[in-house]
Amino acid sequence: MATGRKGRELFTILETSADTESSSVCVSQDSPLNLSADVKWFEIPYKKPDSEEDEACEAEEEDGEGENGFTAENAAATAQHDADAARLISGVPCNIIVVTGSNGLKHDEEDYVEDCFYSTSTNCSDNTSNDSDIDFSDLEEEQERRSLFSLEEDLDEDCTAGDFWGEPDQVISIEPFTAPCGPQHSLGDDADTRDYFRILFPDSLFEHMVEQTNSYALYRQRRSGKTDPHWHPTDVREMQAYVGLNILMGINQLPDTGMYWASDIFIGNAGFKKTMTARRFEKLTQYLQLCERESEPERGERGYDGLFKIRPLLDVLENTMWDAYMPNRCLTVDKCAIVVKGRFSPAQYMPSKPLKKGLTIWMLCDSRTGYCHRTKISVGKPRDEEAAACLGHRVVTSLVRGLEGQYHHLFMDSLFTSVPLLQRLLQDGLYACGPTHPGRKGYPEVLRPRNVGKLSQGEFYQCQRGNLVATVTRDVKVVSCLSTNSAPGIVGISPGKEQSDAEGEGESDSGDSSGFAVPRPLPLLLYQENMRGVDLCDQLRECYLVGRPCKKWWRYFLWFYINLCIVNAYIIQRESRGGTPPTGFNGKQFTQRHFRVRLAQQLIGDYQGARGMERAARKRHADSPIEYGHRLERMSERSRRCRNCTNKGLRHESVFGCKICNVHLCRGGCFSEFHK
Repeated sequence: MATGRKGRELFTILETSADTESSSVCVSQDSPLNLSADVKWFEIPYKKPDSEEDEACEAEEEDGEGENGFTAENAAATAQHDADAARLISGVPCNIIVVTGSNGLKHDEEDYVEDCFYSTSTNCSDNTSNDSDIDFSDLEEEQERRSLFSLEEDLDEDCTAGDFWGEPDQVISIEPFTAPCGPQHSLGDDADTRDYFRILFPDSLFEHMVEQTNSYALYRQRRSGKTDPHWHPTDVREMQAYVGLNILMGINQLPDTGMYWASDIFIGNAGFKKTMTARRFEKLTQYLQLCERESEPERGERGYDGLFKIRPLLDVLENTMWDAYMPNRCLTVDKCAIVVKGRFSPAQYMPSKPLKKGLTIWMLCDSRTGYCHRTKISVGKPRDEEAAACLGHRVVTSLVRGLEGQYHHLFMDSLFTSVPLLQRLLQDGLYACGPTHPGRKGYPEVLRPRNVGKLSQGEFYQCQRGNLVATVTRDVKVVSCLSTNSAPGIVGISPGKEQSDAEGEGESDSGDSSGFAVPRPLPLLLYQENMRGVDLCDQLRECYLVGRPCKKWWRYFLWFYINLCIVNAYIIQRESRGGTPPTGFNGKQFTQRHFRVRLAQQLIGDYQGARGMERAARKRHADSPIEYGHRLERMSERSRRCRNCTNKGLRHESVFGCKICNVHLCRGGCFSEFHK
């Protein structure tokens, strides 16, 4: 291997492990090597094509000890260096090659084309329905076209030029990350779960929900031309208790909402019955609203917004989520899906996912904690590769807005990663890494499957343009990726199962054991280690889902963001207190389940609104209900179930009842018993 250039070696063999000395560190200590302690990684000397290598050797023989200063002693040291590298890597059953250019690439007679998405592709999503009141297709296409034009105008370098990519022998420059990060709040040690949740979901949002819910109830009654006898205006305390009950429903999950108020002692929940009646819960669910529906613009009108129904919520949470926690160094951009029951045009079909159909939201999350900093609602599938690249540029730039010049490291999904996007992020002071499709604009022609041929496991090729490094390798399958935060030629080797067992028993060392270890280029190692922020957030969020399935698309987003605020508040509390539980908690470990139960209890408090009012009314009418207008009379021509018998678990029907209470009751003792 060619290891000499201008009197020094291109790369240095490095080995890191759990007991590595402090002197064996990466060339750039500021590089984002968030790798496991048992990963051993090496820097492989770059090997030039044969013709160039011969010319270099002839020039060295003629010059002797010229200005390069490459003497026989250097050659001997280099040979020993290469021998050590071969010995260290020979323990794995694979071939490692670092070559670029058409002269160095090997070709097979038949083309080898394989799916190059390392992570699950999102281009397979599709719209399954147009029956919805939310549709952004025209708006989104116009934004994508504008973003594409502005991107082409701003980028001076043409990534499709033949001389754009070069050999992987350049030194990359990674600036250190020094921006402030972590939770940003002024809460003391006596702060409880409700205080952390209030940072993200302030009381002003509850007040807004109360105002719009009361307004929408009147609006519905005016449109129908009749009043709702079971509705009375709500207040902030009742709305908080309503949200608290929905949080508890995610922990104690039952198939139907009415089962929480069942008279069966093994099914019904005494706390739910004490807080409010089932009818009151249903009425709050029926009239729950976030916007002023009377002023909503129609489709095609000036100021139309497809997200008008949840816009007040998005405007508040976008600021609170961003301000409550300053982003750490490594961030993840990926999507999460919301399972839906209904026909909504934004719902996408994803056959390769466990969740086949759902609403998609793009998220920017912390790679270490899973905290979600910012979200963007996805509204459809890109129609082609050009539209997908433009969509990736628009989504990523909007998610990282405000981080320019802080040298964060982004790890992205294959839908986003493209050469123009990584160029733009690098200009803005942001490094990125992620898999990509080899057919994307600007990807090196020599690294495409038809030119590379069939790769062996662990074999890889690379091209470089400054900090921008393109890599194609074979891991479980062929992977094409782009990165601006990792030097070329670095290979990591994670010990296989057999090798780890042998090392644990002392039967062999890292250099001689033969296990299932597979070398991986540094970009792939970094991606695998840091592309987990959204997954961590999803794991916390999906443990205890908030809200019930419904026919209104915006309700799914409402409960999603409430659930997301709970997860973020839990992460802030955990990071701020260092795992110390709040005051009054007697358990050993304060988990997310404890956080949710405690939060729901504090939201509900001692509220007994609707249930207390009904009990007081029944107590007033207990002595003589007829004096207060309650009397047994014919309710309808069709018999219906007696409310008193239903409460006792019996099934009797009657055409009689009480019109004041609007319930059917059996003739006899049910009338008096019900009013007591």
